[in-house]
Amino acid sequence: MPLTQREQKVLDELSAWENNLYDYEPNDFELAYDRYLERSFSLLPEEVQERFFTLFDGWLFHLHSLIQGSQLQMDAKERILSAGRVFQPDLETIQDLRELPIEQLEFIARQQIARHRLYSFVQGGMSGSGGNLVLGADMPAMAVINLRIVQLVAMTYGFEVNTPFEMMVALKVFHTATMPSRMQSAGWEELKNDLEQAEDYYFYEGNDDLTDVTWLEQPIKQIFKGMAILMFRKKHVQGMPVISMAIGAGANYQLTRRVTDFAHKFYQMRYFKEKGAL
Repeated sequence: MPLTQREQKVLDELSAWENNLYDYEPNDFELAYDRYLERSFSLLPEEVQERFFTLFDGWLFHLHSLIQGSQLQMDAKERILSAGRVFQPDLETIQDLRELPIEQLEFIARQQIARHRLYSFVQGGMSGSGGNLVLGADMPAMAVINLRIVQLVAMTYGFEVNTPFEMMVALKVFHTATMPSRMQSAGWEELKNDLEQAEDYYFYEGNDDLTDVTWLEQPIKQIFKGMAILMFRKKHVQGMPVISMAIGAGANYQLTRRVTDFAHKFYQMRYFKEKGAL
């Protein structure tokens, strides 16, 4: 079946975005930073490194499962199906959403994306204005918000995240989206290879290691954000720590914007792959 005008436009935008991903050239500072980070981490015993990343991977797996099985996520799934039934009343399952035109799926996905960007913005503002407990909860809260929106975007485009394959793919999308720009093309390529090599899209047979030293930049950025918030928290404007609130809100919003943009492009790519357009 030939593509509609809108489908062709989205496919062209996806192709241009992918080319920009592959064409990204790291600057000298980024390359030096990579070398410094790798050298610093290599000073730790190999056993300690492996245990650290295994624990981090396990935490992400458990967090993903908790979110996916939560009542909050079940309710969100029903809202997505209800939004789809506005366009096609006989929709019954998440997979049925793949039958909707791309412009309708984009509309539903953007509603979810806008809502979660707002959650991140508010969470960042709270971390910048609250006490140490609120600031300490910021990183787990951001992980929940961003893992959750990856799952919701996946469901919007007709992919349930309750099988081993889809669960692992969603985690890899989250992982790649939070990597530095200079490393995202390798993660994107690995995701595409996983799709190519999958036989039944149920069991995952690829590399199930998620975090490594290249991913540490994002947690380090979160730590620097926390330090900046602590530094400016006592500087009030009309009784409010406006500067620290702005730092928290801006950083969290940008992170979720980055994750949602990447996840949206990935699941659009999968949509076209299912239609045989790729």
